[in-house]
Amino acid sequence: MISNQESLNLSPFMAIYDIVVPKENMLRKINELVDFTFILEELKTKYCLDNGRNAVPPIRMFKYLLLKSIFDLSDVDVVERSKYDMSFKYFLDMAPEDSVIDPSSLTKFRKLRLPDEGLLDMLIGKTVEIALEKEIIKSKSIIVDATHTRARYNQKSPKEFLQEKAKNVRKAVYQMDESMKEKFPSKPTSDEVEVELNYCRQVISVVEEEPQLAFLPAVKEKLNVLKEVVDDYTEQLSYSNDPDARVGHKTADSSFFGYKTHIAMSDERIITAAIVTTGEKSDGKYLQDLIDKSKETGMEIDTVIGDTAYSEKNNIRYTKENDIALVSKLHPVNQGTRTKEDEFEFNKDAGMYVCMAGHMAVKKGRHGRKDSGKNQRETYYFDVEKCKVCPLKEGCYKEGAKYKTYSTTIKSTEHKEQEAFQNTEEFKEKAKSRYKIEAKNSELKHKHGYDTASSAGLFSMEIQGATAIFVVNLKRILKLLSEKE
Repeated sequence: MISNQESLNLSPFMAIYDIVVPKENMLRKINELVDFTFILEELKTKYCLDNGRNAVPPIRMFKYLLLKSIFDLSDVDVVERSKYDMSFKYFLDMAPEDSVIDPSSLTKFRKLRLPDEGLLDMLIGKTVEIALEKEIIKSKSIIVDATHTRARYNQKSPKEFLQEKAKNVRKAVYQMDESMKEKFPSKPTSDEVEVELNYCRQVISVVEEEPQLAFLPAVKEKLNVLKEVVDDYTEQLSYSNDPDARVGHKTADSSFFGYKTHIAMSDERIITAAIVTTGEKSDGKYLQDLIDKSKETGMEIDTVIGDTAYSEKNNIRYTKENDIALVSKLHPVNQGTRTKEDEFEFNKDAGMYVCMAGHMAVKKGRHGRKDSGKNQRETYYFDVEKCKVCPLKEGCYKEGAKYKTYSTTIKSTEHKEQEAFQNTEEFKEKAKSRYKIEAKNSELKHKHGYDTASSAGLFSMEIQGATAIFVVNLKRILKLLSEKE
């Protein structure tokens, strides 16, 4: 049951906050900026309203998730810090003497209480609403890009993953006390995951019996990770098989296993829309959705700025129909016609096509002469050995074939208007703003843990994206408001 959210806190110690949490404290400013009761409205259907034991207020649970994102902390560490950090307790609307939650409650809250869909749009919409009310957003242009997030659960066997985490603990311990080598159990030789799990439990037990080591930050951090991994495996969660993560390609020679977040951002660096997908998805396919979602927040848009991934024919047509200037350079593959557009997607970073199975072409070649009077073709060659064993080969690869290729016809004349626009000073000037979104992506990754997924599955990735973007938008709004004062 949801407890009374508006009950007054009558603790005699509340005045402590006025002493230890100054007015310029970021968490105090966020509390003053945002009316978090909108969260309660969204979560009412997830709680029983008239019977049962009082639940921890959902607004407080949501704020715990925000603290995790703001300070890039684990469930265990954010709860631990909430015991003694008065700015945390103030932000959580707790009395100084109140006890904190059990860390496991956060996991349950994410899985059982948060909306099944729409959380990302709701939180972005709320921050854009605040920015528009404060007259922070004045531009009518958005910058678009996609950033990748690696899956927490790498493409390793369960045994390899457990071995890696146990090794990290042993290494951290040895740096403090090499004599501990004699106390650890012998490494298992069996390939059974259960045997490796038992070994990891023994490693945890040995370290915890040495409190002078277990409480050292360098050791404690690695130990907490190992404990979480063991707990997850015990609950039948396989780290080697994130069901939704996919292989994506950053360049022709580098790839990642995880997810993509497609982002639209105003010129004032407020994120106006985001879509979380699996890693193999093409950036350009989501331009129209990003524009539509940005408009739904109240944004007016007359210009969209992006890299070559967004200059597909459909995007050029869509922006023209909606009187939007598309500041995106043409790529030769976007200037012609091709078949099977839904089966082969172009990866602009690598300059290669990727098939439905996520395999990238290994080389390409151009055929035909420019002055021949016929259209040139660009042909992409795939690794036929992968095609032979691909589960999607039916209708794509012919048994016994020595090659698997995919070709595009280059017709630059079809994009004359866009080509003319990209040669103008207006285009070149507006294109200079694109760096802003790359800086925003860097902020998400390096300050808010968005470089690695915190859990498995697309839904968990959407929750992580929602809270991280909500936080960076609030921080940006606070900064712009302080500049206006």
